[in-house]
Amino acid sequence: MLTNSWMRAAFCAVALCAAAAHADSFPAKPVTMIVPYPAGGATDVVARAVSEQLASAWKQPVVVENRAGAGTTIAAAAVARAPADGYTLFMTTSAHTISGHLYSNLTYDAVKDFAPITLVTKVPLVLVVNPDVPAKTLPEFLDYLKQHGSEVNFASPGNGTAQHLSGELFKLATKAPIMHVPYRGDAPAFTDLAGGQVQMMLATITSALPLIESGKLRALAVAHNKRVPALAQVPTFSEAGMPGFEAATWFGLLAPAALPSERAQAIYQDVSRIVDTPKMRARIESLGGDVVNSTPQEFAAFIAAEQEKWGKAVKAAGAAQP
Repeated sequence: MLTNSWMRAAFCAVALCAAAAHADSFPAKPVTMIVPYPAGGATDVVARAVSEQLASAWKQPVVVENRAGAGTTIAAAAVARAPADGYTLFMTTSAHTISGHLYSNLTYDAVKDFAPITLVTKVPLVLVVNPDVPAKTLPEFLDYLKQHGSEVNFASPGNGTAQHLSGELFKLATKAPIMHVPYRGDAPAFTDLAGGQVQMMLATITSALPLIESGKLRALAVAHNKRVPALAQVPTFSEAGMPGFEAATWFGLLAPAALPSERAQAIYQDVSRIVDTPKMRARIESLGGDVVNSTPQEFAAFIAAEQEKWGKAVKAAGAAQP
């Protein structure tokens, strides 16, 4: 005859096995991937490409939800408040590590309230100039700035963006008296840059590539540690004589902070397999991206470095808002 204690032990063992089996069944329902930008942009394109493949691998829908506005902070606040169970993911960009330095009234902490899963890709910035600028190379442009820097204006798609702050870092590094001209998005900035109303911009390769290829803009240097396939003929800043100058936006996957590390690792492994396929790599590289595919631990270290870099840039630009 079985004793009560033995029966209780057997029952607990069965319950634990059932719980483990349930945990291993993730996801058991649809997953939401929040994107802090409107549909159709580069972040949305990457998120949808990843989500489509995840849905196929997981046998569950992965729904991309666009929550644009307030420099990605509306979406970030929603993710920070969501249950930390893996069913809410956040495909965001470098703006996530900038916003905490820009705004003093955020309801979340960009580091403490999020669990890093993977840095999918970096999209380096490229220094582009209007073709009427006489400089054909970065050294020539630096010489030009020594004589005509006060006549040079640099465009950005808005105050506090990676493009704006990278321009401020470039200004610090070169000590050139260039002036910032903010626009409401890439399109009007490029219109005035191509038209000669402004002379330079540190732009994402994704957005600048068509204008470079058409000859409406001239690319001088890529702010990355290596050349990128989409602009293989354009040297890096280091190659062109300005070592250490790197700037990029990036696409990375986060989740609410309390996500168990085992689940974060499992999601990373699934995303990593997708990103590492030749088809996905080709798609990301066609957007001007450099595939990273980092582990959660590597992404956490990267975010810490980004926080420090953009904090210095915001301070230098005086861009913080009350």
